[in-house]
Amino acid sequence: MNLESAPTPTSVAPVRAVLEGRGLTKSFWVKQGRSLLARKTRVHAVEDVSVRLDAGRVTALVGESGAGKTTVARLLAKIIRADAGELFLDGRPAPPGRPRSYAAQVQMVFQDPFASLNPVHRVGHNLVRPLQIHHIADGDIDATVADLLRRVALKPPDTFIGKFPHELSGGQRQRVAIARGLAVRPRVLIADEPVSMLDVSIRLGVLNLLADLRDREKLAILYVTHDIASARYLADTIVVMYAGQLVEAAPSVSLTDRPAHPYTQLLLAAAPDPDRVEAPALAGRGAPPSLLAPPSGCRFHPRCPYVMEICKSQVPPRVAVAADHSAACWLHVDPNNRRITVNGSVAPARDSSDQRNQER
Repeated sequence: MNLESAPTPTSVAPVRAVLEGRGLTKSFWVKQGRSLLARKTRVHAVEDVSVRLDAGRVTALVGESGAGKTTVARLLAKIIRADAGELFLDGRPAPPGRPRSYAAQVQMVFQDPFASLNPVHRVGHNLVRPLQIHHIADGDIDATVADLLRRVALKPPDTFIGKFPHELSGGQRQRVAIARGLAVRPRVLIADEPVSMLDVSIRLGVLNLLADLRDREKLAILYVTHDIASARYLADTIVVMYAGQLVEAAPSVSLTDRPAHPYTQLLLAAAPDPDRVEAPALAGRGAPPSLLAPPSGCRFHPRCPYVMEICKSQVPPRVAVAADHSAACWLHVDPNNRRITVNGSVAPARDSSDQRNQER
């Protein structure tokens, strides 16, 4: 997908947060070996992540495999419990556990549509079950199922209701999975890599469907992906994760046109671009770190082409580099303030281009 040809999201009036996670942190304990006496080691999957989802907008969560994107998605859906942090629904603290009232408002679409749909049941049954569980089937349940299929562009509905998942194409299965998520009339839809397992030829159709649901039904959508080009195409806002932490957040066009964090620059340099004549000038080193023992300081410093000594020892504060554009990078902190760590707060903006030239 060409970054240059991606449509620019239209400006909208101020929106309200439907779902917001603040300071979300999650670790998992894993055994080092197969022995019953093997030591358990902590995997630092997500650390101090804050994400806001607004009505009628798509927020993309972007990063490499292992960045913690799916963990954040499951924390927001309350499929797993956070070790620390808070969730707010409509500005109020989310209820404890995962009650039906919460699940009905926050639905998740998983990466593998074949694994998430029961293969022994027909499409109709897969859509009827959430209606029955949440007691929201109004009137003719068959008409409700048919309407769900029309909403995800599976027409005529009668053609699909009686089919098993294996009789559908990958794109059709993913549309059924989205329809199942819409069945309970949610206000938030979390789509975890919804097109990564689909052929390139049908990915655009699913992305356009999500965009249509955003515009037509004013859903707050979290789009989890490793593909920053598709994130620009679909999302209003992009949030970039690396090794369990947020490194940059901005409106999608601002972030892809003027990336502030070196990791975001590397992601964009690695994105396929048919119009690119020369090889990208920026190149990273190595692979993402192990979350069993993440690096001290900035977790990106072992791969960063602009690494400084402070990067190796201190976690960078989140810095405002432009309007609604922040990055967690020491390059954008005034040298006089570099010994002051501002955990989670936004430091004053400065001219990022001058600062980057100074560090080079």
